[in-house]
Amino acid sequence: MVSELHSHAARLDGLDLTTLAAARSGETLDACGWHIDLARQKLDAEADAALLEFAAERKISDGISRMFSGAHVNVSEDRAVMHWALRVPPEKATGPAKDIQASLEPVMAFAEKVRDGKVLRGIETVLHIGIGGSDLGPRLLYDAFSQTHLGAIDVRFASNIDPMDLERALDGIDPATTLVIGISKSFSTEETKYNLDRARDWLKKSLGDKWPSHLAIVTANPDKANEWLGIQSDQLFGMADSIGGRFSLWSAGSLSCVIAFGSDWFKALLSGAHAMDEHFRTEDLKTNIPVRLALIDYWNMTLRGVESEMVLAYSNALRLLPSYLQQLLLESNGKQVSPDGTAIPARSIVAHWGGEGSIGQHSFHQWLHQGTSNLAAEFIIATIKGSEPKGTASLIAHALAQSEVLANGYRDDDIAKEEPGLTPEIAKQKVLPGGKPSMIFACRDFTPETFGALVAMYEHRVFVGGMLWGVNSFDQWGVERGKKQAGEIREALIEGKPCADPITQGLVTYFS
Repeated sequence: MVSELHSHAARLDGLDLTTLAAARSGETLDACGWHIDLARQKLDAEADAALLEFAAERKISDGISRMFSGAHVNVSEDRAVMHWALRVPPEKATGPAKDIQASLEPVMAFAEKVRDGKVLRGIETVLHIGIGGSDLGPRLLYDAFSQTHLGAIDVRFASNIDPMDLERALDGIDPATTLVIGISKSFSTEETKYNLDRARDWLKKSLGDKWPSHLAIVTANPDKANEWLGIQSDQLFGMADSIGGRFSLWSAGSLSCVIAFGSDWFKALLSGAHAMDEHFRTEDLKTNIPVRLALIDYWNMTLRGVESEMVLAYSNALRLLPSYLQQLLLESNGKQVSPDGTAIPARSIVAHWGGEGSIGQHSFHQWLHQGTSNLAAEFIIATIKGSEPKGTASLIAHALAQSEVLANGYRDDDIAKEEPGLTPEIAKQKVLPGGKPSMIFACRDFTPETFGALVAMYEHRVFVGGMLWGVNSFDQWGVERGKKQAGEIREALIEGKPCADPITQGLVTYFS
C-alpha cells in the first residue's frame, strides 16, 4: 500500500495545485462547531481513496476502539490512555473511566470554594507552577479566555528554572492574597521543584505558620508531596498514571484556570472535547476529522517531503496554540523507532511551529511565500460573537488571502497584467511560486466548547498519526537523557567535578 501511495504522490507532484484545488472545491468537513476546508492539498479522488485504504490497512478503527475501551495502547509503558475519560459526562462514565472522571469533583468543588472566599479570604492571584504539559495547556487556556471570562482572580505562571521567571511572576503580588498551585505528576520534576521551593520560602517569610493553606498540589505522588510539605495536606489533587502530561489540560492540572473562570466554564470545555471524542469514536473514516487530518500529515510529511508545517492562528485568543501544539505533536510523534525497538520505515512528523495571524505576515510570511523550503500550513480562523466587525472582517480576509496566495502564487503573467512597466529584475523578484498546500479551520463562534473540540481534535490526530507512522505517541524517552546529563553537569558547576566531554568542560570552566 505504501508503494502505491508513493506512486500517487509522484503522479500528482508536477500538477498545478490551483487546478487540483479547484477540482476538490467543497472538500470540507464539519463537526463540533468547526468547518474545515481540505481542498488546497496535492490530492485527488484516487489518492484520497488510497489513503483511506492505508488507514484501513493500519487498523485505525481498531486502534480507536482499543483506546476508548481502556486497552493499554501505550505499550512501552504498559498503560491505558485515558485522558478522554475526563471528558465523559459523569452520568455516562463506566468502569475505570468513572473513577477518572470522578477525580474532577474535588477539583471543581475546591475551585468554587476559593472563588467564594471559603478557603482563603481575599485571594486575588493564583501562581501556577509547572512545566511542559503542566504549564503549556493551562497557560493556553488562561490566555484564550482571560479577556472574556476572567473575574476577580488573576493567574500568573512560572515554569522555567531560570530564576527570573519566578521573579517576574512574583513581582507586585502579595503572599497574603496569593494561592500557589504546583503541578507535577511525579513530584520530582527539577524545574517545578525548584520554583516550588522558592515559592514556599516566599510564603513562609511573609505568612509564618499560615503558609500551607496558601499552597495546593496536583500530583500522582501524594506521599512525596506531603513529605515536601511536612504536613498531610487536604489541598492535594490527584492525576492518574494513564493521563500523560501533554494530555492533561482536562485534569486537575488546570485547577488554576477553574479557579479563575469557574466550574461551569470548565464543564463547557469538557463538553466540547467530549463531542469531538464521540465524533472520532463513531464517525466513518472518510468523514472523521482527526483521521483525515492525520492522513494528510502522512501524505505531506512522509510521502511528499514537506519539511515544515505551520499553524497560523488568526485569533488572538489562540496566539499560544502553536507553542502548545509543538509539545503535543512533536513530543508525541517525533520518533524514529517503533514500540518493538525496530526503526520505522520512513520519517515521521516534521518541524511544527507557527504564530499569530497577521503578526506573522510582517515576520516569517516572506519565507512562506518566497523561501526555498517545502512547507505546508494550516490557518485557524476563530471569531468571537460580538467582536468589532471591521477588524474581524479584516482578520478573516487576511487569513483567506494568505492561503490563496500560498496556493496560487503571483506569477509572471499576473505581474505583467497588474503592474505593467516593471523592469525584468523587479518583476522577477515579485514572483511568488505558489503551489504550497494549506488547510483552513474556521469557527464562527469561539467558545469554551469549540476550544475543547479543537484541542481534542489535535490530540486524536496525534494518536492516528502515531499509528500511521508506527510509533507510540504516549511515551517520551527522547527527553530523558538530557535531564540526566544536566544533573551531572550541575554537579560539575557547583562541586567542581570533571566532565567527560571536553567542550562541556571548557564551558563549565568558563561559568565557574
